[in-house]
Amino acid sequence: ELDALEFVRTVAAARITMPKAWVRLSAGRSRMSDAVQALCFLAGANSVFFGEKLLTTGNPEAARDRALFARLGLKTAG
Repeated sequence: ELDALEFVRTVAAARITMPKAWVRLSAGRSRMSDAVQALCFLAGANSVFFGEKLLTTGNPEAARDRALFARLGLKTAG
């Protein structure tokens, strides 16, 4: 399993090497703490899968995501 800070560094490396790309948090996000997700957004993540299911893996509840985004001052597109 990838260490949380190593994962955040990977997100930062993706942002640096691909500055115009969508760096998306997806499968496994429900197992991440809010703090790790916040660090990922600060490191350059700019997209998440939102809703009930991602293929066969569940996503965090929409209300939890909205609360997290509000606490972090993030706005959703669309």
